[in-house]
Amino acid sequence: MLPRDELLKGIENREMAVRVLDQAEQAIKTWDVVCTDFLSPPELVEARQILGRLAEVQVLAWGGYPQAERQRLAIARPEIPLDESLVALAALDINGNFLFDSATHRDFLGALLGTGIVREKVGDILVLGERGAQAVVVPELVECLEMGLVQVRSVPVKTRRLDLGELKVREPKKKEMTTVEASLRLDAIASAGFGMSRSKMVDLINAGDVRVNWKDITQPSHALKSGDLVAIRGKGRLEVGEITVTKKDRYRVQMTRLV
Repeated sequence: MLPRDELLKGIENREMAVRVLDQAEQAIKTWDVVCTDFLSPPELVEARQILGRLAEVQVLAWGGYPQAERQRLAIARPEIPLDESLVALAALDINGNFLFDSATHRDFLGALLGTGIVREKVGDILVLGERGAQAVVVPELVECLEMGLVQVRSVPVKTRRLDLGELKVREPKKKEMTTVEASLRLDAIASAGFGMSRSKMVDLINAGDVRVNWKDITQPSHALKSGDLVAIRGKGRLEVGEITVTKKDRYRVQMTRLV
C-alpha cells in the first residue's frame, strides 16, 4: 500500500490526488500503463509532485501537442517504456459557419459539456474563428460527440474525428524584455512584463486571475524568482529569467512573454 497520508500532505486538489494514487496503485499491481483523465496545469503540478516521490512508478504527460495546457498522465512501472503514443487521445473538428455568430472557448466547452460528458474528459479547445474549433478528448467519447454535438450557440455544426497531426496549433510568439525594479514583487514584475499599470495588475491579482507556476496567487507582494511562470487568462504567460542586482541595489529582471 502507498503511504497516502504522507503523500497527500499539503495537497490542495485532494480529490484529484486520491484518484491519481488509485491509478498509480493499479499500474503497480497490473503492470499496465494507466492514463488519468485530463488534468489542469495546477493539478498536473500536484500530481507530478506526488508521483515523483514514488520509486515504483514513472509518468509521462501529453495533451496532443507540446504547448497543451490540459494533459493526461500515463502512469507505469519504471520497467515499462513510455512514449506519447501510450497516452490515449483523440482530436475532433467542430465545423460550422460562425461568421455572423462568433463563438468563444466558453461556448465550445459549454456545447461539449451539454452533451452530457464531464470536464475531465476534455482537453484543450483550439478556437478557429469563423470556421469553428478543434478539441482534444478521450477516445471513448468520439462516437458520442460525433452524433451528439450538432450545435454551438445558434450555429449548426458537424463534428468529426481528426488525426492529432491535423490540429491547427498556433506557435506562441515570444517577446524578450528587461525591467529594473526596486523589488521582486509580483505586481511590479508582472505589470512590466504584461505592459499594464501596476494598479490594474493589483486588481487582477486580488481577483484571483493571476497564477504563478499554475497556482493561484492573491498577494501582490508575492516575491518572484528566476524560473517562475506567471499566467493571466487571456493575456498569455510570462517567464522570469535571470535576475541580477544593479549597483544601486535594484533588480534587473530578464523576462520572456509568450502570447
